[in-house]
Amino acid sequence: MDTLMPLALPASPAFTALVPVVVLFAALMHASWNAVAHAIKDKLLGFALINLAYLLFAIVLACFVPVPPASAWPYIAGSAALQVLYQLMLLQAYKLGDFGQMYPIARGTSPWVVAVAATLLLGQALPGWELAGVLVISAGLIGLTLADGVPGRGHLPALAAAVGTGVLIACYTLLDGVGVRHSDTVPGYVAWTLLLQAPVIPLIAFAVRRRSLLTELRPVAARGLIGGMLSLSAYGLVVWAQAYGTLAGVSALRETSIVFAALIGSLVFRERLGRVRLAASATVLAGIVLLNVGFG
Repeated sequence: MDTLMPLALPASPAFTALVPVVVLFAALMHASWNAVAHAIKDKLLGFALINLAYLLFAIVLACFVPVPPASAWPYIAGSAALQVLYQLMLLQAYKLGDFGQMYPIARGTSPWVVAVAATLLLGQALPGWELAGVLVISAGLIGLTLADGVPGRGHLPALAAAVGTGVLIACYTLLDGVGVRHSDTVPGYVAWTLLLQAPVIPLIAFAVRRRSLLTELRPVAARGLIGGMLSLSAYGLVVWAQAYGTLAGVSALRETSIVFAALIGSLVFRERLGRVRLAASATVLAGIVLLNVGFG
């Protein structure tokens, strides 16, 4: 059995310097695709369309990129399975709870799990500045989660789905972080991961809706496909960043998508931002500064 220590790609100062910028852009795209998914009332249709976009893109991409080596395939298969479960759990969270609460809980759970697992299981050192950044960002995420008050008992099923989503995010993040370093091709890794996962939710939608599926898809097709393109672009950029940055650092900086989501919620969905959310967002931004010191 192969060791869990990641295989480092050749060091490149230029690539390392780009990591924070790339991850921030991926965070913006991630918040945007979640907003698109939230805006589609029928969540199963929304996620089915997003995965159809994955499938179309992955088929084209796979034709032009190298096939990953055998050592990467266990990671590709595992990541694909985890990402299907992640989407199903996220779909359930959005059915049960509000976007403004479910999104930060799901995304905020991930950095804690990744930081601990990357350090204890993968033996990846976490520099002091990045550890501070992870902790500060996570504190800000908790503030965003509790901005509307402590959730009541009736919210427990939704909260469980959101926390489960966060754990699954952490699991596929760790697997991708190791797997991409076993692969000679980041685009090939992304293409085949998407090819394995993309058909599952559309097939579930077909099994549930049968003949009515095409009729129901037409009114929301454009929005769903755009959401899918935003999502897969964000994922591909994060996988690239994981090849050149630490797992915990990339994971924590990626969670600034919550700040972008708060702004989208206020500007697009007319949700109240409030003082607590503004203070929590400022805390997250302070963590970004610390992470940038760590990346430098």
